[in-house]
Amino acid sequence: MQKMTREALLEKARELLSSGKVSAVLGWKKGEFDYDVTPAVFDSVDALEDFVWGDFCGANLSKYLIKETKKHRVLVFLKPCDTYSMNQLLTEHRFEREQVHAVGVPCDGMADINLLRRKAGEGIVSVDSIGEEIKVETLYSDEPVIIDRREVLLERCVNCKSKKHAAFDELLSDAGEDSSSDRFQDVEKLESMTPDERFEFWQNELSRCIRCNACRDVCPACTCETCVFNNPSSGAENKAPVNSFEEQMFHIIRAFHVAGRCTDCGECARVCPEHIPLHLINRKIIKDMNAFYGVFQAGAEVGAKSPLLDYTVSDIEPGAVFDGRDHDA
Repeated sequence: MQKMTREALLEKARELLSSGKVSAVLGWKKGEFDYDVTPAVFDSVDALEDFVWGDFCGANLSKYLIKETKKHRVLVFLKPCDTYSMNQLLTEHRFEREQVHAVGVPCDGMADINLLRRKAGEGIVSVDSIGEEIKVETLYSDEPVIIDRREVLLERCVNCKSKKHAAFDELLSDAGEDSSSDRFQDVEKLESMTPDERFEFWQNELSRCIRCNACRDVCPACTCETCVFNNPSSGAENKAPVNSFEEQMFHIIRAFHVAGRCTDCGECARVCPEHIPLHLINRKIIKDMNAFYGVFQAGAEVGAKSPLLDYTVSDIEPGAVFDGRDHDA
């Protein structure tokens, strides 16, 4: 897939802003450090000086369209995996398609700063991508550390569901191809465990949850105007994980809330400060849906109904899944 440069994206952004075809650009900007890249809105050509494109532009911009399209006609740059989230949001009527000019950009994977730290050490002061290598300078070494970028990719990029854009108004490269990665291999490892082993695994992972709500806030499928966890009448309003029930309840409720709508974008796991593999919960549900109802990819087409919302007489019966014996969580 063609390697895209920052200048190519900037040229397109300047063109559409200057012509008045859009009044804002959704992209990425650098924070205090090279790897500290966040979503940003640019409403003028001059503002684009802060625009960046590189190995740390992992953030999925689709959710930000809900807010920004209320104020602007927006140019949004979307990686292949992001386009599925945009389609799913359109299916749920979360914004008007006419308010968006979607430009597809190629992506051969984004870097994981946590993996980079393991390779280069702490005290990173600069990161520079050079072809298929990443040069890292730290406070504690006189020589830069050179790392193969393929060794520090985000999990969702290693197990990319598709390098093909599902939606766009124009492309800055070819449309891409479907991925051949086996993204369910880690789910299968969990399935091979005994119920007690799986419970222990998730209890250990979820016990680190600090209820920062980062997973909910970044998730393109979590777009309720009032979340149950912000509802004073729910009994769970912004509650800290004071016990194991609280830990489990938050994530299980969220997983079932997005079931059939999750596009497996991996944002929940990417932003988790405790590095909980939250994507595996959603991916397990996706895998089961594929097995019980036929392969379905949320966001592949605008308007496509999830099997959970589209009853047919051939739908699997509970008795075909559970044999009547007691089953642990």
